[in-house]
Amino acid sequence: MPRYRLLIEYDGTPFIGWQRQKNQGSSVQGMIEEAAARFCGVAVPLFAAGRTDAGVHASGQVGHLNLPRDFPADRVRDALNFYLKPQPITIVAAEAVGDEFHARFSAIGRAYLYRILTRRAPPSLNRNRVWWVPTRLDAARMAEAATRLLGRHDFTSFRAASCQAKSPIKTLDRLDVIQVGAEIHIIAEARSFLHHQVRNMVGSLKLVGEGKWSADDLANALAACDRGKAGPTAPAPGLTLTGVVYPEPPGWGM
Repeated sequence: MPRYRLLIEYDGTPFIGWQRQKNQGSSVQGMIEEAAARFCGVAVPLFAAGRTDAGVHASGQVGHLNLPRDFPADRVRDALNFYLKPQPITIVAAEAVGDEFHARFSAIGRAYLYRILTRRAPPSLNRNRVWWVPTRLDAARMAEAATRLLGRHDFTSFRAASCQAKSPIKTLDRLDVIQVGAEIHIIAEARSFLHHQVRNMVGSLKLVGEGKWSADDLANALAACDRGKAGPTAPAPGLTLTGVVYPEPPGWGM
């Protein structure tokens, strides 16, 4: 069966998350699979590079599916978007790939952006896109502390209890903290992440930005390998999956 790689963006606000779960509500995966079934007339399983949680967004999610016959890639994109209306999900691009490609297992990198709005007034337009913190955070202190988390570590302290990963050891390639106007942007890149790892790291970095923790406190929390020693989990709406990296770049030229 012909396989297609999809570049997907979505607003995670109304969904229970990426993964389809029986009798739990609407999921991004379920909505796209339903659109594919209406297009093709048969059930079509969809696989993704990563399973985002309820309320988490994506501008660069990648998935793949097998269709019952060959279609032009642009027709696959357009047909899925037609049947996805009015859901806040868009297939940005599609391309035919070989059977050896797998959206999850072929990926060699993933990137996330977390946005914190630090102003007294609450957000309106970005209400479901940022974590609103109505006090000033010291982005420079956060950036310096973030370097303590780079590299290969046991990230148990930043791992959700429900995480199903076989090992808590991950290599964090990038963790930048950048002031952008009234927002602080935290960019995280790694081959893969533990469940809630980014949000838990952000929650701890906020403590640094507030002056409650030092960089040493963050390093000590990492070394403790104890979830109870790290900061709180940052809210889901501030997080967006921005990209997935593969050995062979996608052919959609974006």
